[in-house]
Amino acid sequence: MRVLIADDHRLIAEGIKRSLEEEPDFEVVGEAQTGSQVMPLIRRTNPDVVLLDLRMPGTDGLTSLEQIRRDHPSIKVVILSASSDQAVIQAALAKGASAYVLKSVNPVDLASTLRQVMEGSVFHAVGLPQHGSGSAAAELGLTSREVSILNALARGLSNQAIGKELFVAEQTVKFHLTNIYRKLDAANRTEAVRLAYQRGIIDNPIYES
Repeated sequence: MRVLIADDHRLIAEGIKRSLEEEPDFEVVGEAQTGSQVMPLIRRTNPDVVLLDLRMPGTDGLTSLEQIRRDHPSIKVVILSASSDQAVIQAALAKGASAYVLKSVNPVDLASTLRQVMEGSVFHAVGLPQHGSGSAAAELGLTSREVSILNALARGLSNQAIGKELFVAEQTVKFHLTNIYRKLDAANRTEAVRLAYQRGIIDNPIYES
């Protein structure tokens, strides 16, 4: 996957680049530090996906997003931001972003998100803190989508059934399960449900003993 990173914070950009280049299926083909560099770099590097910071010198992220969707509709755009403001998130998604990822997200989750974006999964925001009992989920780094999958597991749904319920591919469910097992330190779906229940992340699993 060919990735263009557009972020004026050098430490963040370098951290993202290193984490993606550790994966066998990613190639960072360009880096933009200002909004005005984004479109020329896209034309030169032909990326599959653009990781786009919302706040950059020159053209802001939302304007760049609109330009990319207009001129290069086949290129996926994933917004990177430190803001969890719902109005900002909804604005980005409404303008065509495939996903909205908080900069605090685990780099492993970023790579997984990009893979799912490329296969056509529908995303909302990734890395948002949970509410209420979800504080335990936030502490473990579980995303809202992962909590939804845990709840589906607790109801005994298969990967295929979860995919149909959440409108994602079965392979996407498998990606999420891999991350869930890692974060919960679980060996399988039954153990993941049990541990999530013990931590108050989900209610009434059918696997409860």
